[in-house]
Amino acid sequence: MNLGTIFLSETVGTAMLILLGTGVVANVALTKTKGFNGGTLMVTFGWAFAVFAGVTVSYKSGAHLNPAVSLAQLILGNITFVQFLIYILAQMVGAIIGAVLCFLAYKDHFNEEPEPAAKLGVFSTGPAIRNYAWNFVTEVIGTFVLVFSIIAFTNGKTPSELGALPVALIVLVIGVSLGGPTGYAINPARDLGPRIAHAFLPIKGKGPSDWSYAWVPVVGPLVGGAIAALLSFPLLPIVH
Repeated sequence: MNLGTIFLSETVGTAMLILLGTGVVANVALTKTKGFNGGTLMVTFGWAFAVFAGVTVSYKSGAHLNPAVSLAQLILGNITFVQFLIYILAQMVGAIIGAVLCFLAYKDHFNEEPEPAAKLGVFSTGPAIRNYAWNFVTEVIGTFVLVFSIIAFTNGKTPSELGALPVALIVLVIGVSLGGPTGYAINPARDLGPRIAHAFLPIKGKGPSDWSYAWVPVVGPLVGGAIAALLSFPLLPIVH
């Protein structure tokens, strides 16, 4: 596959994912929005269908939209190492773009919101109970479920061959089942890209970006995705 196609497709798809995903959080968390206090289920459904939109518009690249998925595809031998690097770069660029667009859409509400934590929560995940070791375990488990399910449904190929809706439903069930402890990043680009945007955007009264926690939603998903790929060989023999 052409590297330029991979980069453009993954950038657009990840930007769409993050725009809509962070957008639903902003709608629920920021003061004076139409969706204020809409609740956890509203956020969970919003993120699921953000995945649906992101996968739909990035079919050309296989719609990874997630470094953990790309790492799994590398382990499975479906992409080269150079392609893997392009996937990661595009996903990070797209995630930052999506977060910036969300900020622009909700600019007045960021200005009106008095709580720095609510502003940061639009961009990045955070634990309900801060315990780095167990937060890490939660992210590993959640991402394992995501990537292992994708591998099974696609016979070891890429998410776009599965279709957007089943991937969205997997994300939905992860959110309602495993999202409580950490907010289920399950995607390093989903958390790190917007967290970088939070750090540089001129957000009124934003507070710190909580970099001490930032490694958890990056390393945890990568480990979970790698484990899913490796265990697919003995546990999903029909795939291989």
